[in-house]
Amino acid sequence: MNYDAVVVGAGPGGIAAATVAAEAGLSVCLLDDNVSPGGQIWRGFCAGTAQKHPHGREFLKWINRLRHTKCEVLSGWHATDHPVPNLLRVERDHECRDVAYRRLILATGARERFLPFPGWTLPGVAGAGGLQALVKAGLDMTGKRVVVAGSGPLLLAVAAGLANAGAKIVGIYEQAPFSRLIGFGFTLASHPDKLVEGVRYRRKLRGVPYCAGSWTVRAEGSEHIERATITNGRKQWTHDCDWLASGFHLVPNLEFPRLLGCRIVDGYVSVDSLQRSSVPGVACIGELTGIGGLEKALLEGEIAGWAAAERESEARALALHLEPMRRFAQRLDRAFALRNELRAVPNAETLVCRCEDVPYCDLKECRSFREAKLHTRCGMGACQGRICGAAAEFLFDWKQAGVRPPVLPAAVSVVAARSGSAESTKL
Repeated sequence: MNYDAVVVGAGPGGIAAATVAAEAGLSVCLLDDNVSPGGQIWRGFCAGTAQKHPHGREFLKWINRLRHTKCEVLSGWHATDHPVPNLLRVERDHECRDVAYRRLILATGARERFLPFPGWTLPGVAGAGGLQALVKAGLDMTGKRVVVAGSGPLLLAVAAGLANAGAKIVGIYEQAPFSRLIGFGFTLASHPDKLVEGVRYRRKLRGVPYCAGSWTVRAEGSEHIERATITNGRKQWTHDCDWLASGFHLVPNLEFPRLLGCRIVDGYVSVDSLQRSSVPGVACIGELTGIGGLEKALLEGEIAGWAAAERESEARALALHLEPMRRFAQRLDRAFALRNELRAVPNAETLVCRCEDVPYCDLKECRSFREAKLHTRCGMGACQGRICGAAAEFLFDWKQAGVRPPVLPAAVSVVAARSGSAESTKL
C-alpha cells in the first residue's frame, strides 16, 4: 500500500489534514483505531443527530468533505511501528499491513492525565473524558450522583454532558486557584466562541457548586465508590456519590513522534509555521503541538494538508491566523498548571502503576523512570506507561524514557514481520 500522504489519527485535525490533501490531488490514507472518524470530541456523531451536539455543524461540514474525496479511511487500525523510513506498520484484529508514504501527518491527539489518590482504583472512579465516552457509548447515568474533580476546561464540558444524560452533578472541583482562573477568563475576550461555549456549559449546570482551589484526597467504598473526600487545603468535606469523574487536563500522545525522533520542547512536538517537525517529511498537528481545542486542531490540519501537497501559499495564508491559537494554548497550560499539594496526596500503599500493581512507596525509592522499570516493572504493563508515566513525571519529576516499538501492544508475529512483507499478513 503506497500513498502520497498518510494521516495517523482521525480526530478533527486528522480529518481536516486528510481532506485538504486529498482535495489537492494527493493519494491519501487516514487511519485510526476507532470504529469511525471523529476522535474524542466527535465520538459517536452521525449525520442524523450531529446538530444536537456542540460542534455538530463542524463535524457535518468536515465529514461530508472527507466523504467526497478519494481518501482511503482505515478504521480500527493502529500504527505500531516504523520499521524503515517512509513505512508504517499497522495492525487490526489479527491482520498486519505495511503502509508506505511520501508525507506523514501525525494527529495522534492527547489523553487525560490521571494522578493517583487513595481509592482511585475503585470501580466507579473514572477519567472525566473516559466517563464521557462511556455515556456516548450508551452507559445509563439517570439519577446517578457524580462528583467531577481534577483540572482543565474539560471538567465543565463533561459535567454538562453528564447532566444532559440524567446524572445529578454533586459538585465540580478544580484544583487551579481562583486567581488563575480569573486571569485566564480575561483572555477569553479575544476568543468569543470559547467564551460563549463556557457560558453555555455553565447555564446547563445552574445550581451545581463549582469550587476552584479544591481537589480529591481519597475515594472510599467496599466494592464500588460510595463517597469522595475533597479538600481546599484548609478543610475537608465528603460527598456520597455513585461516580467520581477525575482528570487533570490532557497530555499529548507523543509515543510515535518520539519513535520517529521528532524534537520535543516543553512537552510538545516542535514544529515550524507549516506544522513540519524536525524530521523531514513528518508533520504534527493538534494536541501534539499544544492543547488548544477544536479550532486550533482544524486549522493546523488544513495547514499540514496544503503543505503535504506542496501548496505553500495556501498553507502560509492559513498560518497567519494560527498564532493567537498557539498563545491561547500556552495560557491554558499556565492557568491549569498542577499545584504542588497534589504530590502529597498518595499514601505509601496507593498504586501508581495499576497494570503492574506498583505502589507509591516502591517508586519513591527510585531515581528515574528507567530505574523504576528495572526494579518494579512500572510502565511495563498493558498500557505501556500511558497512565503511570504522566503521573510519575509529575510526582517525582522524572523524564519520560525512550520509546521502543511497538508503541502499542501487538502480536509477536506483527513485531517479527519483515519490512515490506506484512501486507495482508494473517496472524
